[in-house]
Amino acid sequence: MPNSQILAIDQGTGSTKALVIDADSKVVSISQAPVSISAPQPGWVEQDAEEIWGSVLRAVQDALDSEKAKNIAAVGFSNQRESCVIWDRRTGEALSPVLSWQDKRAESLCSDIEAAGHADTVRSRCGLPLDPMFSAAKARWLLDRIPQGQQRAKAGDICIGTIDSFILSRFGGDAVIEAGNASRTQLLNVVEGRWDEDLLEIFNIPLAALPRVVGSTGPFPNIRGLAPLADGTPIGAVLADSHSALFAHGALAPGLVKATHGTGSSVMGLVDREMVVDGQAGAPGVCLTIAWQIDKPALAYEGVNRSSGSTLVWVAELLGISVDELAVLASTVPNSQGVSLVPAFSGLAAPWWDPGACAIASGFSFGVTRAPFARAAIDSIAHQIADVIEAFRASGAPVERMLVDGGPTRNNQLLQFEADIMGVPVERSPVAELSALGAAQLAGVSAGLFTLDALAKLDRGTERFSPHFDTRARLEERDQWVRAVARSRGLPVTSSRQQAQ
Repeated sequence: MPNSQILAIDQGTGSTKALVIDADSKVVSISQAPVSISAPQPGWVEQDAEEIWGSVLRAVQDALDSEKAKNIAAVGFSNQRESCVIWDRRTGEALSPVLSWQDKRAESLCSDIEAAGHADTVRSRCGLPLDPMFSAAKARWLLDRIPQGQQRAKAGDICIGTIDSFILSRFGGDAVIEAGNASRTQLLNVVEGRWDEDLLEIFNIPLAALPRVVGSTGPFPNIRGLAPLADGTPIGAVLADSHSALFAHGALAPGLVKATHGTGSSVMGLVDREMVVDGQAGAPGVCLTIAWQIDKPALAYEGVNRSSGSTLVWVAELLGISVDELAVLASTVPNSQGVSLVPAFSGLAAPWWDPGACAIASGFSFGVTRAPFARAAIDSIAHQIADVIEAFRASGAPVERMLVDGGPTRNNQLLQFEADIMGVPVERSPVAELSALGAAQLAGVSAGLFTLDALAKLDRGTERFSPHFDTRARLEERDQWVRAVARSRGLPVTSSRQQAQ
C-alpha cells in the first residue's frame, strides 16, 4: 500500500543497515552493508567518508526494489555519534578521513586545553567532560592539517560535521546537523541548544564552518540520488544511535532508563529541565546531552562504559573458550566468590573518568577456579552500569525501571544480577535493531503513521527480571566492586563506596 511504510537507515561503526518498518512498527525487511575501519597507528581509528556513503547506497538498494520503494512514506536516519569529518561545502567532497568516536589522537590537545584552565568551562557549557572521544578536539586536529584550513573555515568554504550532517549534505541544500548529534560535539551549549561562542574560541573552530542546528524532525533536505527511492521522499527524523534506542524503548519521560549493551555500554534517561543548572544539575560523573528535539530539546543524563561485550571476548580468549561457553561456565557458580574484574583496558569512563585507571583482577585465592573468574567478567558489566545508575540517583534523577538491549542481554544471569544490585526491575527488549527502530518511529510520527501517545503505550513484548537481593546483599556486592575500582585507580582501599569515588 503506497505511503504506508518507513525506511530506516542506521549508519553504525561497522556497517550500514536499512530496515523497512510497517504501520504496526514491525520490521518487514532488512539489509546490511559492511564498512571498514582502519587503525593507522596506536590510538588512531578512522574510516573513509565515501565508503560510508557507498554503504548507505548499497544498503538501501538491497532493502528495496522499485515497487517496494513506492510504499515508503518517509525515511528515518540513525547514526554513530561523535565521529567527525570535514568536506567541501560546495562539492560535497570529503577533505579528511572520518575520525571515529574511538579515535584518541586529539588526547594531547585535550590535555593542553585542560592545562589552560578551560576544562570546567567546557563541562559547564556542553555537559560533557573534556575527552578526545567527542567531536571538537577531532575537528580541531583535522582543521590544522587541511591546507589553509582556518582560512577556508572562516570563509565558510568547508564544513565540519558528524556523520548525520555529512550524509544529509549529499541531498543538497543548507548543511544541517540534528540537535542530539550536535550536543555530542562539545561545541553546543546543551541547555540553550545553540553553538557556544566560548567553546568555539577554546577549540578554535570558526562558526562559519559548522552546520545549522535543527530539531530531530528537521527540517531536513529531501532524498536525492538514493535509488530506488524517488527523489523528493522526505526525511522525517534523524537521531543519534543511542538516543534512538532510548526512543524505541518508549522511555519518553524521566524514570525510565535504558542500557544498551554492546562493545561498551550506554546508559541514558531523560531528566527534567528544571533540574539542570549550568549543564550539570549536580550530577558528577555523567554527561548531560540532548536526547532529541521535537518541540523543545529533551535533556538526558548519560554514562558510557568502554568495555562490556569486549570484556567477555577478552576473557573467553584468555580461557580458550567461546563467549557462549563463558556464560555456561559462569552459570555453574552462584556468585564470583570474592573475585572482581575491573576492565579498565583504556582507563575508566563514566562515572569515574579516570584515564589512568588500569585493568585488574582481585580477590583470588588458591581455591578459585575458572568459573568464578568467568562470573566476575559477566558481573563487571552489571557493576559498571550500576556505577552510572548511582550517579543518576545522586543527582536526584529517578530510576524506576531499566530497559536493556544489545547482544550481552541474551544472558539471563547477567540481567538478574543487574536487577539485584540496582534494586529495580530490568526489562529486556525482544528487538535487536532498536537504534534503527527509534528513528523509524519518529519519522513515522512526522509522516502521520504514528503518534507519540500511541508509541508511549505500545506493547513492546519485554521480558522482566525483578530484584531478589535484600539491602545487605546488595551493599556487599557493591562494596566489593568499589574496593576493586579503588585498586584499579591506585587509591586507598576502604569499605566505603563514597571514599572510593
